[in-house]
Amino acid sequence: MRIAVLGAGSLGTIIGAFISAGGKDVELIDVNQEHVDALNHSGAKIIGTIEYQAKVKAITPGNMSGTYDLVLLLTKQLYNDSVLQELLPFLGSHSVVCSLQNGIPEEKVAFIVGRDRVVAGAVEFGATYMEPGVSMLTTEFSKFKNFAFQIGEFNGEITERIQRIKSILELVGGTHISNNLIGTKWSKLLINNAFSGMSAALNATYGEILDHEIAILSAVHIADETIRVGQANGIKFDRKRNFDYETLRIQSEKDIPEHVETFRFILKASRMLKASMLQDLEKKRKTEIDFINGVIPRLAEGTGISTPFNDMVVKLVKAAEESHTVPDFDANIRCFEELIEKSKLIVSRV
Repeated sequence: MRIAVLGAGSLGTIIGAFISAGGKDVELIDVNQEHVDALNHSGAKIIGTIEYQAKVKAITPGNMSGTYDLVLLLTKQLYNDSVLQELLPFLGSHSVVCSLQNGIPEEKVAFIVGRDRVVAGAVEFGATYMEPGVSMLTTEFSKFKNFAFQIGEFNGEITERIQRIKSILELVGGTHISNNLIGTKWSKLLINNAFSGMSAALNATYGEILDHEIAILSAVHIADETIRVGQANGIKFDRKRNFDYETLRIQSEKDIPEHVETFRFILKASRMLKASMLQDLEKKRKTEIDFINGVIPRLAEGTGISTPFNDMVVKLVKAAEESHTVPDFDANIRCFEELIEKSKLIVSRV
């Protein structure tokens, strides 16, 4: 099987390293020529919660050739139109594109490459691009090896091809097949909205959000908005590691302290994580905010559901994009504090 990791950034470098070390024919594809050169010269180096290095083959998109049997799609959704059009000549009738992108891009991917070619997944670990050829794994290694991916078919069937993809991704870390693909993606979107969004809006790691009263309260309300909008659109959130994410919906103010502690527990292994959107802001690049937190206000239209916390994340991240700066934590946290006070949702003790 010929495999491509399309978008060999922080996550793709780690994924490609372990697949290559597993003896598979894999190419790491990225537009960053300096990164590609470093990967070819010194291999893919992983630091952080593990020290690991593997020999890999890396190319830029202009050097793609032949036909790929499996493409692991890790590019930013911002570029899906051009990236997928460029990929089409290198897909055969039985090629599979496994979307591992943030958000819920599968319908758009399927529209371009064909629905029967698409399976989807969610990456359950975090990483930070450090320098050419080097990526930092920010999730505890034991958790990473036990639960790195969820994947699934559109119709929820357990097919032979999804089993083959599972066996490949298992070379990286624990891979689980979901029979509720859309619910799986929405459960991941909930975490991305609450923590990647806040990480980018505040210039903070997940741990800094978990430890700050206003930040974690805001994350709880972002999750609540995501659940309400998802449910209004007919989504049944998938359980992850036997946890029902729909229980994070706020029924009364008394629920909030419990939800805070739930987040602190389920994300304790991801405290080092810094959102890829924040990394984009640091590099003065556009982010995927419209495809993460921005999904919620769009899908809330016509439902009567207000989404002030997701709206604020979008506003602050877009302001940083436009000014080519990283957010100021102290200034931006006040915006969320005002939202909580206006809504009379703050509690005296978390």
